[in-house]
Amino acid sequence: MSETLEQDPAVPAKLDRRRFLTWVIASPTLMVAARLGLDVPSAEAAPQSQTHSETALSLSIAIQDNGRVIATLPRTEMGQGITTAVAMLVAEELDLPLEHVEVRSANADSRYLIQLTGLSSTMRYLAGPLRAAAADARARLVTAAALRWKVLAFPLTTAGGEVLAPDGRKAGYGELAVEAARVLLPLVSTQPKDPSEYTLVGQPTGRIDARDIVTGAARYALDLDLPDALPTVVARPPTLRGTVQSLDDTAARAMPGVVGVVRLESGVAVVAQNFAQAFAARDALNITWRPGPASPLSDGDIRTKLRDAIGPKPLPPLFTARTLEGRFDFPYLAHAPMETQSCVAHVRGNQADIWLGAQDPKFAQREVAKALGWVLAPHQVSVHVLRAGGGFGRRFFNEAAVEAALVSRAVGKPVKLMWSRNDDMRHGRFRPASHHRILAHVGPGGGLLGWNHRAAIPTVEFPHGFGDAVTALVGELLPDVTSAVFFTLTQHLPYRFGLVTQELREVSIPVPTASFRSVFTSQVGVANEVFIDQVARELRVDPVELRRSRLSSSRLKAVLDKVVAEGHWGRALPPGVAQGVAVLEEWNSAIAHLVEVDVTGTEPRVLRVVIAADVGLPINPKGIEAQLQGAAVDAMSTTLSAGIHIDAGAVREGSFADYHWLRMKHVPADIQVHLVRSDDRVGGVGELGYPSAAAALTNALARATGTMPTHFPILDKGV
Repeated sequence: MSETLEQDPAVPAKLDRRRFLTWVIASPTLMVAARLGLDVPSAEAAPQSQTHSETALSLSIAIQDNGRVIATLPRTEMGQGITTAVAMLVAEELDLPLEHVEVRSANADSRYLIQLTGLSSTMRYLAGPLRAAAADARARLVTAAALRWKVLAFPLTTAGGEVLAPDGRKAGYGELAVEAARVLLPLVSTQPKDPSEYTLVGQPTGRIDARDIVTGAARYALDLDLPDALPTVVARPPTLRGTVQSLDDTAARAMPGVVGVVRLESGVAVVAQNFAQAFAARDALNITWRPGPASPLSDGDIRTKLRDAIGPKPLPPLFTARTLEGRFDFPYLAHAPMETQSCVAHVRGNQADIWLGAQDPKFAQREVAKALGWVLAPHQVSVHVLRAGGGFGRRFFNEAAVEAALVSRAVGKPVKLMWSRNDDMRHGRFRPASHHRILAHVGPGGGLLGWNHRAAIPTVEFPHGFGDAVTALVGELLPDVTSAVFFTLTQHLPYRFGLVTQELREVSIPVPTASFRSVFTSQVGVANEVFIDQVARELRVDPVELRRSRLSSSRLKAVLDKVVAEGHWGRALPPGVAQGVAVLEEWNSAIAHLVEVDVTGTEPRVLRVVIAADVGLPINPKGIEAQLQGAAVDAMSTTLSAGIHIDAGAVREGSFADYHWLRMKHVPADIQVHLVRSDDRVGGVGELGYPSAAAALTNALARATGTMPTHFPILDKGV
């Protein structure tokens, strides 16, 4: 269910076409490209038929001669549902059945301005160019029909993938595509539809790839049927980033099916005729390992380092009557996507082909080229982007691609390299652990005069940058600076709490890191929202009323009011059952959660989750609902039971047997998602749903037990 708020006057309802450049790419059929630009000419003034290789672009749309439309975009489908949302936008602007649209991920290509899937950027940045390109294509198809029939263009209409004339004539898009590609100046408007005209966008729609996913037809890297590709696995050290000291592979090489054994920086690869043979031979290797750089560290050492980095308290603001303090510890987290890291590679001479699901294919291209000694010629590596089974930040890194390329070159054959679940859990990258100190300075009348949040967090690594070469270079050369800048740009407290400061204290700990859902907000934002409830208890005010009185965003107030109404905040509940709320505004979206929890059993049980989100234009409400439900389950898992432990430089958890992600039996049957729409901007969803869900659950537990949780996961029993 969705409802519309009064529109923010600062946000235009109509798409400003001057922000997008569209043009026809030289092609046998109609292919329209588009890109975002702050100072570009209108589509009507754009140069025609530019060559395919000279112009940076955001995406392209091609009309095939069979009438099908192919949208190619520099993003990767990882289960988040972007292919359906993109297809809906294209079908809407072209008046086309949804099933006539196919969405493909572009291979690594320097022409794409930003080729990165993450930071909730796909629909935020591509919805405008998609609408512009599709509207341009429609105008050219209509013009082509008018020229063919020698009639005025403006009375012509489009429906069902055809151009229709008032006299009953009609022509399919496929048969007009070649003529449309030759249109120099469209004779009808290339302006995209006003959202009020939408008939498909905004309607709950099932995924266009749902059947393929549930029937196994969807293709992932290991499904690639590359002739002669040899199954490959890697023996890895017991500690993070340990290395091989000595190797005896005599027994392994003598085993059936074994093709080769290749020593790598990360371990020892075994290539065989099938995976069973490869695993068996891997286990027969006799390896002595050097410990990795984190081997002197265990959880307690890391927590001490983080706490020590917090430093002394700053002076409180003038007239402070008392200062409230909260401390929070968050664990390392594994991303644990359902599809483990995997890659198919074929290296021949000075050319390499790589197939994988990557969140940043251009970074994968550079990394593989660097490993092969082609750092100045990354174009010698072709990265073919495939569907990925989850990412959450983990697939910004491409260790499997580097390993596969090196092994392929060593054995002279294409290889199909797979990380086991144990590899993925114990040798991947992690959302870093953190320690937080929050100080709330209270004035004589109970008003908040200041808020100081200091977070000690190991440096989050961004060598991939943010989809372009410049930020990647900075991210690789200055990791601390990049992490600090990202923290500053993304961490905001949406409350009028007087003097607000949020500081990052980076700590050098040799455990590999990567961004996780919501990046820093998965810790900073959660801690803030939990401590606000504690402040409300200290001030003896209702936490919802405290938020309402101090929120600086009308969008946040609206979603908070929505969950309060739909969740019946404050209703009488049995002993041991309580509610918690939390809010978040990020990625051009706003969200509130209300969680109900029961603590009367041996372990807490989530009874109900009520979510209200303002993501602007909800392209596919059903997809948004699925994303927010999934994020809520992730938040419940990491708040209650899932966390990574480090023992003398080794990761303790090796699979979902001990990395305690919640099971379906733990998920409440009642997870409501309400969409509150304030305007037609397109906000992000993928990162949005995690932090406030985790905070609302924690707040519910605090109200149910009378004690604010400060150590996560809450059910962690430690050593």
